[in-house]
Amino acid sequence: MENTLHIASAADLLRRGGVIAYPTEAVWGLGCDPGNEAAVLRLLRIKQRPVEKGMIVVAAGLEAVRPWLDLAQLPAGRMTEVAASWPGPNTWAIPSTPLAPPWVTGSHRSLAVRISAHPVVVALCEAFGGPVVSTSANLAGQPPAYSREELDPALLAGIDGVVGGETGGLERPTPIRNALDGAVLRG
Repeated sequence: MENTLHIASAADLLRRGGVIAYPTEAVWGLGCDPGNEAAVLRLLRIKQRPVEKGMIVVAAGLEAVRPWLDLAQLPAGRMTEVAASWPGPNTWAIPSTPLAPPWVTGSHRSLAVRISAHPVVVALCEAFGGPVVSTSANLAGQPPAYSREELDPALLAGIDGVVGGETGGLERPTPIRNALDGAVLRG
């Protein structure tokens, strides 16, 4: 049964290894603690997504993910462009350090990061005290849910709750760009 969560309850669930659905800038997302391997693997089973694909993490500020990022690999001036796009609906694949969880980076040598301006995402990350996994709340291969009503009942049956709120109204999921050269990975 769907359990509507307030931010504090959702953050507590994340700390206990829970998987939740929550609104993001464009679509509904599935989230969990990116540092908790069991939670991430559970989320991937629910979504039917292979770990190799990697996932996005969202945060309220860069400091929350800095230990996972190898910013020294970025060419001069690249971090200025990245930082200028945040907070906002821009995801960047940034070279990762060995501290980045491999169950989140997948087969990539980078971590996809978004410093969000969405009020629910920011409040969730702040209440949780760190970054949160953000992958679209749909079964692999299915269209993303742009509204709470579009969330798949099969997906809802596998998660621990749904955070109240609305998406930011963007018409498409956030673009993903490579922080090394600005190339668009997802438009």
